[in-house]
Amino acid sequence: MIIIGEKINGTIPRVKKAIEERDEAFIRELAVKQAEAGADFIDVCAGTSPEEEEETLKWLMEIVQDAVDKPLCIDSPNPRTIEQVFKYARKPGIINSVSEERNKCEIIYPLIKGTEWQVIGLTCDNRGIPSDVQTRIDIAKILVEKAQKYDISPERIHIDPLVIAIATDNQSVHKFVETLVSIKKIFPNVKVTSGLSNVSFGMPLRKAINQTFLTVAVFAGMDSAIMDPCNREMMTTLLAAEVIAGRDKHCRRFANAYRKGLIGPIKTLPGDAN
Repeated sequence: MIIIGEKINGTIPRVKKAIEERDEAFIRELAVKQAEAGADFIDVCAGTSPEEEEETLKWLMEIVQDAVDKPLCIDSPNPRTIEQVFKYARKPGIINSVSEERNKCEIIYPLIKGTEWQVIGLTCDNRGIPSDVQTRIDIAKILVEKAQKYDISPERIHIDPLVIAIATDNQSVHKFVETLVSIKKIFPNVKVTSGLSNVSFGMPLRKAINQTFLTVAVFAGMDSAIMDPCNREMMTTLLAAEVIAGRDKHCRRFANAYRKGLIGPIKTLPGDAN
């Protein structure tokens, strides 16, 4: 599984405060913790007003790239903002995201043509997130076919089938899995991703629902996830799901993570409690 660390996001209250106060140390610490916990990419999302977004993203990108050697996932709903800050990335990462909304593909795809950049494709269009599976599959086809016109190969694309809150559609995860499986049949080299927290909006014990969804999605073949790698319970769920799904040969990754203390009970030394 490819882990995209989600913690540097201006919609999170403590991160919003750090952005407003230009608290570089806090942002740097978030980047380092996520990298040490196993993130493959560090997502940077300003979450500010459109007028401040470009400058804030540039600031976040510089701090994270100075702190860790992980590639970025540049996250903005505005493709023009991504276009402006793209040049500040020091190595290829992931663009988050394109969709069939307006002209996002026509802006982002030329930007990453001839590079090693990857891209997240959302299965939505100008009408929003489709409630049915077939429309999501159709949008995924369009996104992949448009990408091929810019020589962007399928393995550089992460399709997000956009799981809907289970509280509003109790068939939401069924639809996600059906879309995932269908996309992988049509485009075997395309990656499938998801943000995990959307599924539990409006529910109590959200963490339990998120963990269960992650297990189901990994078993169904999901390739990457936008998640908090510093959450030990979530990382344990991810690694255990890979074991159950037969994706962790000889269970080595799970065992190594346990030995390193990344999962399982937090080991304390004698006297630490004092």
